[in-house]
Amino acid sequence: MKRSVTKSYVEQIQPPTFGKLVTILSIDGGGIRGLIPAVIIEFLESQLQELDGEDARIADYFDVISGTSTGGLVTAMLAAPDENNRPLFAAKDIKPFYLQHCPKIFPQHRGLGETIVAKVMRSLGGPKYDGKYLHEVVTQKLGDIRLHETITKIVIPTFDIKTLQPIIFSSYQLKNSPILDAKLSDICISTSAAPTYLPAHNFTNKDEEAGKEEEFNLIDGGVCANNPALVAVNEVTKEIIDQNPDFFPIKPLEYGRFLIISIGTGTSKKEKKIQCTNGSQMGLIGMAIT
Repeated sequence: MKRSVTKSYVEQIQPPTFGKLVTILSIDGGGIRGLIPAVIIEFLESQLQELDGEDARIADYFDVISGTSTGGLVTAMLAAPDENNRPLFAAKDIKPFYLQHCPKIFPQHRGLGETIVAKVMRSLGGPKYDGKYLHEVVTQKLGDIRLHETITKIVIPTFDIKTLQPIIFSSYQLKNSPILDAKLSDICISTSAAPTYLPAHNFTNKDEEAGKEEEFNLIDGGVCANNPALVAVNEVTKEIIDQNPDFFPIKPLEYGRFLIISIGTGTSKKEKKIQCTNGSQMGLIGMAIT
């Protein structure tokens, strides 16, 4: 583990090899199903607190926290600092956050007029939800906190629909790409912008030292990186190859030194409907109603 948890939690963060393992927490996407990892993480933190005291936080035990979509939001909440440079949110705060705000983020349309045709027509006009409440609450909670300020290293993937390129907001990339030092609120809104559900997020970030700025047009990181654990491992591996002294003497491909906890959000029900023998002749309408 990266900290000596028997000492003060405000000590300097230790390099990963001080604990002989690189510890990674990964949280999948899944919208409202983010409640599932929220419950698991709350239980994990409570067990750690029984060992190391009530001030123990998840971010104290992981060198990297990675997440995409709703997992990116949870990642930011776990790693965002308060005025004392301690985690702004405890794990127990995440479940109430979802229960309180998700009904307003994803409001349900009800009434006699809510037919299948009405749903289709509304989806043709744009995303199912306008995202305004999500923007407001995330901006309020995370304020002006930026990527470089997180308690531990984080990795959150997004996808730029203007350049058609993945944009990985990684603490490790800031030394070479300081333009990625965006506000956590912008990163969270971007990685949560699932196509057809929430609108893409546009913002401009500045690199004050270089005197340049860059525009981002981002959507859900799950479009390009649906496995945040793999993205985090890739980021750490690049640091090892580049001989980052924090990871010495770990060698490339020495994955026995990686301890990964990957938390999913469940799976959707899969139904077997058609086979190639009868699906090969199916037209557009047939595919649409299947």
